[in-house]
Amino acid sequence: MRTWKPTVAGILSIIAGVFSFLVGLGVTIRAERAARILFHWRVETIGILAIVLGIIAIVGGIFGIRRQIWGLALAGAICALFPPHVSVLGILAIIFVALSKDEFSSSTAKSPLSQQPGS
Repeated sequence: MRTWKPTVAGILSIIAGVFSFLVGLGVTIRAERAARILFHWRVETIGILAIVLGIIAIVGGIFGIRRQIWGLALAGAICALFPPHVSVLGILAIIFVALSKDEFSSSTAKSPLSQQPGS
């Protein structure tokens, strides 16, 4: 049975991922100015981390919409928690991905160890 949950989770992950990517790009480009505010941190590192988390959230969102590779969709939803401005999108995406685990193609595949002999 196909529900709306993985699709909505994927869309939320993609939106949060794009936002995180853009924030990371902006922080990386404006690292010198941001370094004055956060003088104890290497600001470029924060920007690169935001870019990487954004990319993972976007890819996870795509796999969520496709209902493939539940673990990657969940990882994308978790990465959608950053930055804090859009963390509510990440929280909702995590909930929807977790509730729809049975709809993903990799989660319904049976392992050879779980099969009964003679079946």
